[in-house]
Amino acid sequence: MAPPQLVQGYKELQKVFISGNLQQTGVLLTKLKIGLTEAGLFVPYGNPDPQDLVLARDVLEVGAFWSIRTKDIPSFDRYFSQLQTFYNDYSSILPPSPREYPLRGLNLIRLLTQNRIADFHTTLESLPLPADSLTANPYIAHPINLEQWLMEGSYSKVWNAREEAPTEEYKFFVDSLMGTIRNEIAGCEEAAYDSLPLKDAATLLFFKSQNELLTFAQQRGWQVDLTAGKITFAKKTEEKVEIPKERLISANLQYARELEQIV
Repeated sequence: MAPPQLVQGYKELQKVFISGNLQQTGVLLTKLKIGLTEAGLFVPYGNPDPQDLVLARDVLEVGAFWSIRTKDIPSFDRYFSQLQTFYNDYSSILPPSPREYPLRGLNLIRLLTQNRIADFHTTLESLPLPADSLTANPYIAHPINLEQWLMEGSYSKVWNAREEAPTEEYKFFVDSLMGTIRNEIAGCEEAAYDSLPLKDAATLLFFKSQNELLTFAQQRGWQVDLTAGKITFAKKTEEKVEIPKERLISANLQYARELEQIV
């Protein structure tokens, strides 16, 4: 059985996390990970008590959600990786976790934000769900739809998907996707136009306010004329490549002379 202090710390973690105190949640997670390691539950082996495994799984799940809420993606990666043992190796002796598929869905969207499309499909195929029921699970259907819309270039659907996110944590990754999409659209605008009206640029880039657009324009080095109500795009100057004509001619003549000597 897990030590009493570990059980007490676990109960305190649940209360603090529900209250929304992220700083204190982080402090408790650090202490509990040490306690889990000492109890042989952080990386379980053998035949541990199922109740202890549920406790350890719950702590790691809270850690994964806490990582998203604090925008710490490497931390989320570590927590989710550690959870695989509980989700895969001990699934036959543990009761299902209501947090499992929300976290699996978040991991799928994380792969999309990192443009790891091959890993996305491999992970999707490895889920312990029948292929024909994947879209019936809202936490899995959401990233599946996002991936399809990204491939189609249906960026407006990706933007609208933010409001349809099954949990608040999903919105963080959708926002990250939109950041990538905006940069792609901005590159197309720079290549296709010399300038655009502010309103049109905001619409194309899915910005709700002019201030958001102005901040983005500054980051891209665009010139903004508020009086005229337009944005002028910064054109990248092409580097001129100087061809060393005299050196090439000299080399060719030398090559010709060498050929004559051979003949």
